[in-house]
Amino acid sequence: MKRKRIYIAYTGGTIGMKKSSRGYVPAEGFLTETVVNNAEFNRDEMPLFDIHEYCPLIDSSDMSPAHWQLIADDIKSKYQDYDGFVVLHGTDTMAYTASALSFMFENLTKPVIVTGSQIPLSQLRSDGQVNLLNAMYLAANYPIAEVSLFFNNQLFRGNRATKAHADGFDAFASPNLGPLALSGINIQLIKGQLSPYVDNELQVSNITPQPIGVLYLYPGISPKVVKSLVNDDIKALVLLSFGVGNAPQDPAFLDILNDASKRGMVIVNLTQCLKGQVNMGGYATGNALLNCGVISGYDMTLEACLTKLHYLFSQKLEVETIRHLMQDNLRGELSR
Repeated sequence: MKRKRIYIAYTGGTIGMKKSSRGYVPAEGFLTETVVNNAEFNRDEMPLFDIHEYCPLIDSSDMSPAHWQLIADDIKSKYQDYDGFVVLHGTDTMAYTASALSFMFENLTKPVIVTGSQIPLSQLRSDGQVNLLNAMYLAANYPIAEVSLFFNNQLFRGNRATKAHADGFDAFASPNLGPLALSGINIQLIKGQLSPYVDNELQVSNITPQPIGVLYLYPGISPKVVKSLVNDDIKALVLLSFGVGNAPQDPAFLDILNDASKRGMVIVNLTQCLKGQVNMGGYATGNALLNCGVISGYDMTLEACLTKLHYLFSQKLEVETIRHLMQDNLRGELSR
C-alpha cells in the first residue's frame, strides 16, 4: 500500500525550541533536524513527510489574523500534493488558530491537525513526540476532513477546543463536544467520521482584522466601564455573562447595549461557564438582553466566537445576515 504523504507547517512554538543559556529559544532548522534524525518518525508504519519552517517563526502570543491567512494560504498552495496537513503551533493561541482555519476553509476534504507541545521536542519527557507522531499518524490513517486539534492523546474539533491548563500535558479541553478520536492502545473514533476521498478544490476565505471587543461581566460592573468599550469603532462585542446568559438589570447598562445594537453593533452573549450554553429565555435577566438586540452564542467557545465574527465581517455581509449566521452552525462550532 502506498505510503501517505503529510505536510508539516512549523509556525513556531515550544515544540521546536532549543535550550540555551537564556532558556528555550526558537532556532531555525532545529525542529526539522530533530524530527528527521528521530527513528520513530521514519518507521515504515509512518507516513512520508515534508517540513516547512516559517521564517521568522511566530510566537503564538503574536498570532494575528494575518498569520491565520498565511497558514491557510500555505495549506492551499500545497493542497494537491499531500494527503493531510499538520500545523505545529504554540499552545497559547492554538485554539484561536484552529477555530479561524475551520471557518476559512471551504470544501475541505483532507485532515488539517493543529498540535504542539508543552516541552520542546528535543527535551527529556517531551510531550512533543507523542503529539506530533499521533497527529501525523491520524492524518494519514484516520483522515477526518476538518480542522482538528490534537493534544495529550485526544483529537478535538478545532473550533470546540480551548486551552484549559496553563502548564500541564492535558492542556486542552472540548467542554461541549466529546473528542473526535482517542489515541490509546488503539485508535478509537468518538465523534469523528472518516472521510472518503473526494476531489474537491479547496477554497480559502480571506480574513482581515476586525475591531471586536470582549466584555467580561462581574458583580457591580460600572456602566461607565461598559460605555468606554462600546463605542463607534467597535463592530461587534462578545459579552461573557453569568450562568445561562444572565446580566445585571441596571437600566443604564441595558440602555448602552440597546443603543449599540441599534447602531448596528453585533452583540453576542456567551457564558462564562466552561460547560453548557446560553439560554436567554430562561430568566428575566437574560430576557432583558434579548430585548436589547443581544444574540445568543449558545455553546460556542470564546475562540470560535471571535474568529467566526472575524470571518463573517471579512465577507462584507449585512449586519442582519451576520447576526443570523452567528446563530447558525457553520462548521460544527455549535450544538444546534
